[in-house]
Amino acid sequence: MSEGNQLFIPPTFLALYLAPGAHKPSASQAHIAQRYELCEDLAQMLTGTATELQLRSDADSAQVLQRCLDGLCGPDAVMEEDHARWVVCRLAELMQWPAPSWQTTGP
Repeated sequence: MSEGNQLFIPPTFLALYLAPGAHKPSASQAHIAQRYELCEDLAQMLTGTATELQLRSDADSAQVLQRCLDGLCGPDAVMEEDHARWVVCRLAELMQWPAPSWQTTGP
């Protein structure tokens, strides 16, 4: 990442690239920044879908979040599960919903 890049990457996202006890990420700053922007954009885009899903199905927030996670981790998934979980946790934060019960760290 260049010095001019002012992108703030939350510690919870950086943690996806740190092995337990490690201090150096397993990927370059540029790669991490690119993946973060993708995941953040996806979480932002899913707010409309989550709202519609909740209204259409009368599901509670936990059910909607689980459905989003299932969709992101489905058989045709192009995203790693840990990234998908981060996206769903970030979605919960954006929607001002309780964090998913399976969440171990927040976005």
